[in-house]
Amino acid sequence: MAKDNKNLNKKPKVSPYWIYGIIIAVFLGLQLFGGSAFQSSKIIKTSEFINYLEQGDVEEVVIISNTKTARVYLTDEALKKDIHKDTQSKGFIPSGNIPNYTLKFGDLGNFEDRIDEIIKKNNLPTSRNADIENNALGDFLISLLPFVLIIGVWIFIMRRMSSGGGGGAGGQIFNIGKSKAKLFDEKTDTKTSFKDVAGLEGAKEEVQEIVDFLKFPEKYTSLGGKIPKGALLVGPPGTGKTLLAKAVAGEAKVPFFSLSGSDFVEMFVGVGASRVRDLFKQAKEKSPSIIFIDEIDAIGRARGKNNFSGSNDERENTLNQLLTEMDGFGTNTNVIVLAATNRADVLDSALMRAGRFDRQIYVDLPDVRERKEIFEVHLRPLKKEETLDIDFLAKQTPGFSGADIANVCNESALIAARKGKKAVNKQDFLDAVDRIVGGLEKKNKIITPDEKKAIAFHEAGHATVSWMLEHAAPLVKVTIVPRGQSLGAAWYLPEERLIVRPEQMLDEMCATMGGRAAEKVIFDKISTGALSDLEKVTKQARGMVTVYGLSDKVGNLTYYDSSGQQSGFTKPYSEETAVLIDKEISSIIEEQYQRAIKILKDNKDKLTELAEVLLEKEVIFKDNLEKIFGKRPFEKKEFISDKKEEITSEEEE
Repeated sequence: MAKDNKNLNKKPKVSPYWIYGIIIAVFLGLQLFGGSAFQSSKIIKTSEFINYLEQGDVEEVVIISNTKTARVYLTDEALKKDIHKDTQSKGFIPSGNIPNYTLKFGDLGNFEDRIDEIIKKNNLPTSRNADIENNALGDFLISLLPFVLIIGVWIFIMRRMSSGGGGGAGGQIFNIGKSKAKLFDEKTDTKTSFKDVAGLEGAKEEVQEIVDFLKFPEKYTSLGGKIPKGALLVGPPGTGKTLLAKAVAGEAKVPFFSLSGSDFVEMFVGVGASRVRDLFKQAKEKSPSIIFIDEIDAIGRARGKNNFSGSNDERENTLNQLLTEMDGFGTNTNVIVLAATNRADVLDSALMRAGRFDRQIYVDLPDVRERKEIFEVHLRPLKKEETLDIDFLAKQTPGFSGADIANVCNESALIAARKGKKAVNKQDFLDAVDRIVGGLEKKNKIITPDEKKAIAFHEAGHATVSWMLEHAAPLVKVTIVPRGQSLGAAWYLPEERLIVRPEQMLDEMCATMGGRAAEKVIFDKISTGALSDLEKVTKQARGMVTVYGLSDKVGNLTYYDSSGQQSGFTKPYSEETAVLIDKEISSIIEEQYQRAIKILKDNKDKLTELAEVLLEKEVIFKDNLEKIFGKRPFEKKEFISDKKEEITSEEEE
């Protein structure tokens, strides 16, 4: 009860925005109404006034010279006329006199002479008086209006930035230099732990050791060692760098400050460096502690690169302050900095040196075993069939990151719900993979019979050539149902290799050219349908020649610059070498194209039979190729393929 009375006695806080609104409304009112009277007199033209004056209806005219306005007062006899019945105006004039009409005139002298002339000519009793609109205070306030608006907007912006977007009355203007880091400690309920991070065993071990450093420092310093200053998580997008940091926040029993690199950047000079100082000040006060900076490339880019306009001085000042805080005079060894980026090549070398980020933890795309573990994590909340084979799902998603796998699981649940199922099955996962990789099915896309036939032979060409080559990836599925921007697709299950040999790359290029080769063999014509194929083989051939040194004519040379220091305006080779490279790339692609044509000519009957099956069913699997071609001659191990019940399911859809 006492608490309620206390709350009742509290004075309600008045929002400052109400005050700003009232001030602006008052000034706008003064501007709109000229700082004088609120009036609703009927406004007439000068010609109408002259007509009324000549008829003797006007008793008095008051001319306000500074506003070039005239107030017209009618006689009692005139007010009885029908033409003046609507002149009963409502308003307020400081003098208390309400005019019947109001008008605006041009030149003052001509207007007065005209009135005097009419009065004299018609011998009228009308009186002409003069007045001055005296509202110096209103004019003064109106002159201040722009300055008041500017100051109000400035206060509003400063309050927004100081309170992180809020507008509370207690916000402080000078908090703009304070850190925006979010603090996680033992009082914070952080649910993510290392159990939620599947795969990434090496990276997990590294970050677990960092947490251990801060929990039991004597274990490592007893032999004279020093705790690392920082660790940088590097890897492609979606591989789990931020998730690892969340797990550290959940597992560590020390304060954990989390923020993004863009949180340091502000439009005002010196704010970024001030926020860095404040962040490390807070971290040192709560040491031992961990600071996590996500997307550190926002402030950690190499200094002095492409700085033609000097516009990035503020970012460089922020980076300089970060470098000083991480390893400079007065550095506290009980603060460890974790950072994450997928652009390690653009980071400043001073940031990457030992003593700042002592460890670089590479978070790579998961292999098949790690993908299985990631599937197990994301399948926990799903209602799935008990017979679901997780090994099969892991093998069907090569090159997928952890974020991609999470998306597959979510998409499969949505697809199952769309079909009215009570549990998610294997086919839903396959449809989800197709949806993510290829795009949404467009079965209603208008395709002519000739185009459909060309697409079928194109995709059958890919399937045939890949079936006949030893090192080409084994086929999973071929479809001529349009998806996304593609009119058809052939799905493969590539072998996950750590090194690639020239014969493997050439076989893959030959299989990729099988689509255009099939069009040439069957129709003796080629089309634009091979655009993505040509892009892929051109990149592969250029990589063979200029990156991996796999060309006999160019030799054991590479023009790849891993440091990223090479300028895009200059080539690291002469014009003669450029011509040689272009010829070698063209020669490699043409050789594989002719090789694909030869394979398809030798198997033309089987190619035609496969295309006809594809035209009939629209989707075919590995089983269909085995019926036509027999067992794959070079297959060394059993690859998982879709079963017949999945074909039936596709056909029913």
